Amino acid sequence: MSDIDSLKQQLAEAEAALAAIKGSPDDISPLAPKTAPRVHPVRGVTLSAVAAEVRYRGRDDVMLMKLEAGSTLAGVFTKSSTRSAPVLWCERALEGLTAGGGPVGVIANAGNSNAFTGAAGEESTRAMATRAASALGTVPERVFVASTGVIGERLPHQKIEAVIETLAASLTADGWARCAGAIMTTDTFPKLASVQCEIDGVPVTISGMAKGSGMIAPDMATMLAFAATDANIGQSALQALLAEGTDVSFNAVTVDGDTSTSDTLLLGATGKAAHDRIEDAGDGRLDGFRAALRGMLQDLAHQVVRDGEGASKFIEVRVTGAETHAAAKTIALSIANSPLVKTAFAGEDPNWGRIVMAVGKSGEKADRDALTIRFGDILVAEKGWVADSYREEDGAAYMRAQDLVVSADVGVGNGAASVWTCDLTYAYVRINADYRS
Repeated sequence: MSDIDSLKQQLAEAEAALAAIKGSPDDISPLAPKTAPRVHPVRGVTLSAVAAEVRYRGRDDVMLMKLEAGSTLAGVFTKSSTRSAPVLWCERALEGLTAGGGPVGVIANAGNSNAFTGAAGEESTRAMATRAASALGTVPERVFVASTGVIGERLPHQKIEAVIETLAASLTADGWARCAGAIMTTDTFPKLASVQCEIDGVPVTISGMAKGSGMIAPDMATMLAFAATDANIGQSALQALLAEGTDVSFNAVTVDGDTSTSDTLLLGATGKAAHDRIEDAGDGRLDGFRAALRGMLQDLAHQVVRDGEGASKFIEVRVTGAETHAAAKTIALSIANSPLVKTAFAGEDPNWGRIVMAVGKSGEKADRDALTIRFGDILVAEKGWVADSYREEDGAAYMRAQDLVVSADVGVGNGAASVWTCDLTYAYVRINADYRS
């Protein structure tokens, strides 16, 4: 073999090794749902998606949602101090949104977050809202804009403007799945959920989509979610219900502890269901709706965690015995966000000492000598020491499961909370090291 042939062979082997490290972009998370959910159309809502090549080639990357005139809208956004131009636009639009008026629109793109882009970011956001408003027959202030993807690069909004007429002309009631695919970035599968319930004996539907895989942490969990219902609910009541549901869903999940600049969760209500309008979130007629909305939001949030970058384990962290609910949540997040805890799960190592560490570093009160730890139903530690009944081989066998539950009772009160997370694997490093290159 000549020197040139030898070099060619070495190059080919190196390229093959690199490809093996990077993996296939079509790989689907092992934690993904095994079957696609059935998404019920929501009366008064139409959607569409197209390819604008904002960053990606050969796939949809822009979506449009239209809620008919008379709809109300609620929103929850990232609390990041570097939040994007679209988030700031949506916050202002929500404050000024009034009952009645023309249709409400939502336009979103993937591949570029339009964050940390200065005056250019504001220009791009307004341009998208203005063009979408014209196509939908409404005003720019009733169009909500969301962008997700790379931070710090100017958004080529002209590409999006060029496809808005096509989007408006192709709106359909069953466009949920296609739109969920259009907002994906490092996601490996589209995230959808849909439930039906009753308000005052009248059937109502709630359907939603989300995207998210990395840069996921409470305040909101990079994450976009859009949901709609045909329930007849006033805006202030809808906002209260959404905030309540977010606390136990998107604000109770974490992949890597990093809060995005772009997180946006919107919930629209078209009022097409034939029940009397409800203006008070505490109205007992909303009990079933409240539970259904919470379940749907949790479903979407859990799918985000199940698609956590490089994830191989889905982990629920339950904390009880804390001073307050807030304290319990802080302790649970301390466990869920610990790189040492997350890597132990990745390695299927039942290293319960790392749970003890994470409880202690949380800053919340905990009684060391009353601390109880469980892996699933297995009692691991109690009374400040490893449980007499615990066997390491039992813990190791439990860790081999894909879905895991870790419980800690800290012995100081009645506060309780649950959060959901995933493990931290080599693939997480690879995905994020290669994200822009």
